[in-house]
Amino acid sequence: MQWRALVLGLLLLRLGLHGVLWLVFGLGPSMGFYQRFPLSFGFQRLRVPDGLAPPDSGSAGRPGGPSAPSWLQPPVTGASGGRLRAPRRPGPGMCGSDHWGYVLGGRGCGPDEYEKRYSSAFPPQLRAQMRDLARGMFAFGYDNYMAHAFPQDELNPIHCRGRGPDRGDPSNLNINDVLGNYSLTLVDALDTLAIMGNSSEFQKAVKLVINTVSFDKDSTVQVFEATIRVLGSLLSAHRIITDSKQPFGDMTIKDYDNELLHMAHDLAVRLLPAFENTKTGIPYPRVNLKTGVPPDSNNETCTAGAGSLLVEFGILSRLLGDSTFEWVARRAVKALWNLRSNDTGLLGNVVNIQTGRWVGKQSGLGAGLDSFYEYLLKSYILFGEKEDLEMFNAAYQSIQNYLRRGREACNEGEGDPPLYVNVNMFSGQLMNTWIDSLQAFFPGLQVLIGDVEDAICLHAFYYAIWKRYGALPERYNWQLQAPDVLFYPLRPELVESTYLLYQATKNPFYLHVGMDILQSLEKYTKVKCGYATLHHVIDKSKEDRMESFFLSETCKYLYLLFDEENPVHKSGTRYMFTTEGHIVSVDKLLRESPWKEFFSEEGEQDQEGKPMHRPRSHEVKVINSSSNVSCFFPGRFACGGREVTVSFRVLTEINGTRRLDHLKSVIECSHRGRQSVGKSAGVAGTIVTPRPKQAGGEGGHGHPPGGMQLALGTLRGSQPSRFLPPPQHFSSPVVLLGCVHQKPEGKGVC
Repeated sequence: MQWRALVLGLLLLRLGLHGVLWLVFGLGPSMGFYQRFPLSFGFQRLRVPDGLAPPDSGSAGRPGGPSAPSWLQPPVTGASGGRLRAPRRPGPGMCGSDHWGYVLGGRGCGPDEYEKRYSSAFPPQLRAQMRDLARGMFAFGYDNYMAHAFPQDELNPIHCRGRGPDRGDPSNLNINDVLGNYSLTLVDALDTLAIMGNSSEFQKAVKLVINTVSFDKDSTVQVFEATIRVLGSLLSAHRIITDSKQPFGDMTIKDYDNELLHMAHDLAVRLLPAFENTKTGIPYPRVNLKTGVPPDSNNETCTAGAGSLLVEFGILSRLLGDSTFEWVARRAVKALWNLRSNDTGLLGNVVNIQTGRWVGKQSGLGAGLDSFYEYLLKSYILFGEKEDLEMFNAAYQSIQNYLRRGREACNEGEGDPPLYVNVNMFSGQLMNTWIDSLQAFFPGLQVLIGDVEDAICLHAFYYAIWKRYGALPERYNWQLQAPDVLFYPLRPELVESTYLLYQATKNPFYLHVGMDILQSLEKYTKVKCGYATLHHVIDKSKEDRMESFFLSETCKYLYLLFDEENPVHKSGTRYMFTTEGHIVSVDKLLRESPWKEFFSEEGEQDQEGKPMHRPRSHEVKVINSSSNVSCFFPGRFACGGREVTVSFRVLTEINGTRRLDHLKSVIECSHRGRQSVGKSAGVAGTIVTPRPKQAGGEGGHGHPPGGMQLALGTLRGSQPSRFLPPPQHFSSPVVLLGCVHQKPEGKGVC
C-alpha cells in the first residue's frame, strides 16, 4: 500500500505543479485545446482590398481574439453563396488577431518589428555571401556523395557510406519506392550543376550517367518517384545539352547523340506496365523494372502518385513524337478527375485503381494530393491544353470553398488568418487538425496563378513554424500547436515558395527567410559527409540519410534565391520547374503535338478556332502488313531465348490519305518474354493494335481515341537504350499487327 500512496502523491504533486505553472506563466498543458504557442513573429501588413470573410463566431466577449481558432469552423457564405464581407481593421498600428505573429503567440506584432528587421535593403555583399553558401552546401553534399556513395543511390552522410535498395526487406517502401539501384542522387542533381554554371562537372556527370546507369535492374520502384526524380532529370539535362542558346555556359557534350533522351524513353517504357490491366486507367503504384507489375501489387494508390505523371510523360511524348506516354498519363488524370465528388468538387487522397472507389476520403493540399493540383496548372503552362487549365481552375475554386478557413483577407478583419485544412471530400467537414510540410509548396503554386497576397499569408504560417524549430516538422497540429510527426528530411517546399515569392514581390523579407533557412540547415543538419535528415525537430537528433531532392531542389532554390544574375532570371527564356525542381524551358516545341487532331474529341476546336476531326476506327485501315515475329508485347510471351527479325511494312489510310511506313528491328526474346532491342534497331512511335471494344466505348479507359489499344511497352532497349539510334516515328497513327493472343506453348498469334 505504501508504494501506491507514493505514486498517488507524486501524481498529485505533478498536477499541482502544472496548475501553478499554467496560472502564473501560461506554461502548463492547455486546459482547452486552443492555447497559442509562444513564438514571437510579425510580418509586413499588406495593403489589400476589401475582402469577404466569414463572421468570427468565437470573438465575442474576448478582447484578445477568438477563444478557439476559426479554422475549426466551416466556411460561412451569404445568401447569394458568396463569402460575407469582413469588417475593416479598427485602425493603423493596432495589434490583434489580424496578424500571424499574434496567432502564433507573438508579443510584438506591430509593423515596427517587421520594418526594423526586414525593410532595409539586403546588402549585395550579404547576398553574394548567401549565394556562395548555398553553392558550397550543394558542393559539400554532392562531392561527398561522389566520394563515398556513387554509384549507389543515396549518401549516408553520418557514416560516409552509400545506400541502395533494401533487398533484405522488400516491404521497406520508404527506401525501396525511391531507390532503384540507378545512381539516383547523381541523376537527380544534373540540372543543378548546370544552373550553378559548373559546366565541367555537368559534362563529367552526364558522361557518367550515360556510361554507367542502366535501368535493366531487378528493382521494384514507385512509378511516381522514378518519374519525377529520374525521368524528369534526364529530360531536363537533355534539353540543357541541346539548347542552341546555351544560357548556363557551354553545357554541350562532344558527340552527344541524344543518349539521355533514349535513356528516358527506356525508363518510361519500363514504367508503362503500370498502366496495363487496370479497369479505371489509373496506374498501379509500383513496377519492377525487369518484370513489370509485381504479382502481389497493391490495387490502391494515392491521387498525387497516379495523377502527377503528365509533365514528364508529356515532355517525353512531344520530344519523341510518340503519343503513348502522354496519352496514358492524361488518361489517368481524367480518370481521377471524373471520380471527384459531385457535391464539393474535391478529390480524396487514396483510390482503388480497379473499382474507382475512394479508400482515403481526406482532401487537402499535402501528401497524397499536392502535386496533382500542381501538375494540372504546370501541364497547361507547358503544353497549352485548355482542359488542363479548366480542371485546375475548378479544383482551385473547390479548394477555396471548402479547404480555406479563417478570414478572407490576410491581414485585415476579425478572426484568424487564412489556413488550408484537411476535410472530407464528400461533405467538406473537417477531418483532423494537422497540416504537413508538403503543403508548403502551395504558396509557390499560388504565385504562378497570381494569387500573391494569399500566398504571402500562407507562406508566413510555415515560416513561423520554421522559426520556432529551425526546421519544418513533417506534420504539425495547428490545434494542439505542436508537431504530430517530428522528422524533417531536408524537404524543399518552403524554400521553393520563398524563392517564387521573392521573384514575384522582390521584397527583401524573403532573402532574410532564405538566410534563416540556410543558417538552420548549416547549424542543425550538417554532418561529417553531407547533410542529414532531422529525426526530431526539437532535440535535433539525426537520421543517417540525405535524400536526393536535397541536391536537386533545396540547394537549387536557395542558390537561385540569392543569384539575381542567374540566366534563369536574365536569359529571356521562360522556365518552369517540375515538382522535383527540374528546370524546363517553356517554348513552342512542347506545345506541338502531331497527334492532337487524332486524339481530339468530336466538336473540339484547335487554337485557331477551327473544328478538328477525330478519325474513327473504321477510317484507319491496314492495307498491307507482313511479319515473322513470334512475340511483340513485352512480358507477355516466352520466346526461349531465340533471336527473331521483325519487319513491318504498313500502309495506313486515314481519311483517304495513304502513307507507307517501314520499321525493321532485331528483337531478342528472353525467357521472361522481354524484348531487347539491338544496336541497329529502329524504335516505333505510337504502336496500336486492334482490340475488341469494352465497356466505355471509344476514348474509354480501355482504348485510346479511335477504339484501338496502345501496345504498352514499345520496343524495349537492352543494355540499355543509349545504344539506340534516333527513334523513327510515324507522323500519323498507324496500326501494327502484333501478338494479341497467347497459345499454350507461349507463342503469339500475329
